[in-house]
Amino acid sequence: MIKKSIFNIHPHYISLKNNLCKIFIITMLSINNIIFISFAEELPKNEVETMKSDILYLNSLDENEELKSKFQPIIENIFLNRNTAILAKDSEGLKEFYDLNKKVGLWAYENEAKKIQYFSNWCDKQGANFTKINSIIKVSKVNEKEKDVYTVICYACTKFTYAYEDEPTVENTFKLGTCHYINLKKDSDKYVISKEWYTDPLADSLELENIKCDEIKETILAHKCPEYNIDERTQKAIDYAHTYCGISEEEGHLFKYNKDYKNFNPDGGDCANFASQILYEGGGFKKNDIWNYRGKSATKAWVNAQGFKNYLVNSGRASYISKGSYCNTYKDSFQLRPGDIVAYEKKGRITHVSTVTGLDSKGYPLVTCHNTDRMLVPYDLGWSNSNIKFHFIDVHY
Repeated sequence: MIKKSIFNIHPHYISLKNNLCKIFIITMLSINNIIFISFAEELPKNEVETMKSDILYLNSLDENEELKSKFQPIIENIFLNRNTAILAKDSEGLKEFYDLNKKVGLWAYENEAKKIQYFSNWCDKQGANFTKINSIIKVSKVNEKEKDVYTVICYACTKFTYAYEDEPTVENTFKLGTCHYINLKKDSDKYVISKEWYTDPLADSLELENIKCDEIKETILAHKCPEYNIDERTQKAIDYAHTYCGISEEEGHLFKYNKDYKNFNPDGGDCANFASQILYEGGGFKKNDIWNYRGKSATKAWVNAQGFKNYLVNSGRASYISKGSYCNTYKDSFQLRPGDIVAYEKKGRITHVSTVTGLDSKGYPLVTCHNTDRMLVPYDLGWSNSNIKFHFIDVHY
């Protein structure tokens, strides 16, 4: 039983007028061991080696249910306040949760502050506001690293609810999945973060201020979600995507991928593998010598983002709608429909692919993918840097 007193929203946020929601924390019961983690920024070599060593050591340990139970509410309270900070568009109250006297602790706080600003900038661009943010937390591993310093590995599934300025009662929702490596240091009667790294869905997004298209907000708000019909093959593809994205609404699939397929994250990424699964398992596209998965191995067209995009277009199974920078293509994005593909280009190469599985109340495309796990997320959220180019692909079901 978790004591209510453990969950405290920082007083700084209680006083802010735009803290508009109640946040509900749910504890889930099962999770797989973490074997891989990636980060938004390049880290010092010694820090990376320490992290890898800690993760391997933690995975070798037996479950310590007592420690997991102790730190579950502590981690939940950290996320409660992070979510409140995003809603309040203010990071000041988060400072007390970090060891700001330690370089990596200060970096962790500054990274969160930057993301809070990004979310605020994205909402301004979109003409929308977040109204609720709820996190499901699962503490996977805990170990006392040294006296009063604990290493925690946990998973988070965070559900964001947003509404457009001219439709304040119409809710749109999406989910982000993250995996966190955290060092917590005892500080008097509480624990503070002295180090944190995690899989970051916003790694390519923190330069949104570079987008200067004044007409974007006006265009999005003026748009209405079109009427469209989804055929059986496309619906099966959507259902597969939502079941095995890692942050499914179904409890039995939460924090889990399809075990019939290898997770290629340790080999560089699982996005194309998952997009291929969606087309094959859900959409009913047949394998061939070029596009194939067999016995935990796959062809380049199946598992590589660039190879996957090239195969779809060159094989005739898909065709281009548009490609280019956000400002040059965002109007074209309204032509995307569930089942289509969005590919993301950096430095002349496709580095990520995702599948459109829905449209929001304005008809804005929502994507689902792996690494990091996303479900029904606005396609540009997390991809806002000026060096990103978008490729919109119409898949022929």
